[in-house]
Amino acid sequence: MSQGSSQPSQPSSQQSEQQPSRRNTQQTAHRVVVIVDANSNPFELGCATEVFGLRRPELGRDLYDFRLCSPEPRTLMRDGFFTLTGVAELDAAETADTLIVPNRPDVEVPRRPAVLDAVRRAHARGARLVGFCSGAFTLAEAGVLDGRRATAHWQWADAFRARFPAVRLEPDVLFVDDGDILTAAGSAAALDLGLHVVRRDHGAEAANAVSRRLVFAAHRDGGQRQFVERPVPEIPDESLAPLLAWAQERLGSPLTVADLAARAAVSPATLHRRFRAELGTTPLAWLTGERVTLACRLIERGETRFDVVARASGLGTAAHLRALMNRETGLSPSAYRRRFGPTASPTVGPRS
Repeated sequence: MSQGSSQPSQPSSQQSEQQPSRRNTQQTAHRVVVIVDANSNPFELGCATEVFGLRRPELGRDLYDFRLCSPEPRTLMRDGFFTLTGVAELDAAETADTLIVPNRPDVEVPRRPAVLDAVRRAHARGARLVGFCSGAFTLAEAGVLDGRRATAHWQWADAFRARFPAVRLEPDVLFVDDGDILTAAGSAAALDLGLHVVRRDHGAEAANAVSRRLVFAAHRDGGQRQFVERPVPEIPDESLAPLLAWAQERLGSPLTVADLAARAAVSPATLHRRFRAELGTTPLAWLTGERVTLACRLIERGETRFDVVARASGLGTAAHLRALMNRETGLSPSAYRRRFGPTASPTVGPRS
């Protein structure tokens, strides 16, 4: 996989000449570096590249300065699917503002010391660390997760607890944001966490643009449950997609869970069960999350009257808007406007 073109090329075993990273036109752009190690999973590597590495002409700017690095010139990916070449050396991790650590299916095999040392140094200098799926094992082995919250794929929860009892594992969620260390549960949850990071760095409008390009749900809350194995119902419910689309067009109206149930022609209890089964959340939590996202987008587009934002997003009052935005984003409406409004800086922040 070479990084010298306008978009990352397909992985190839024929590439051997290391090429420079695709640099963001903003010299102060936040740098995301992914460490790829032997037997790494290609899916999560692709997720990181799609979310953080592609150019964003639809936004008029690139969001990140992105590069891949590896401790060796040729890295054999999971199950020998292909060999990755042409990426930066491991010392590229020393310049990362966000470092995404390797994730591999062989969780019982110790990570190489050079990779663990790179993770420790990044953490010590204040870089943000991200682990997708079994990447939590890499972070825990490096010792940076002791006493911290994290998640991992439900299949490995028992093995993780046994090896790393000092970590506060939350095995039944999609991802955990513990400030400067973030972990995602499984393959698809890597996209959820990636979009969450974009939303945290650049706001809801940018995250929504990235999700549209991915043709992926713009926002699944990290607290939603993982989709673990469970019996298939004899008569599966129809998809909620038409109901969700209908509701998203009416967020500014006094829409309630009872209204959703009536539209779906089911009881509120049945609707609750279907939301839990299909989305891993409740109808009210989904509705609130969609309304907060809409409120964020209205603020990003320049609406300065918070009472107008509250009414247009279905949140009612400015006080209710303030409470829910604080809960969902960690920012008040005023702070959100300063960070993501039309006059905000387009970059996450300079590298040191």
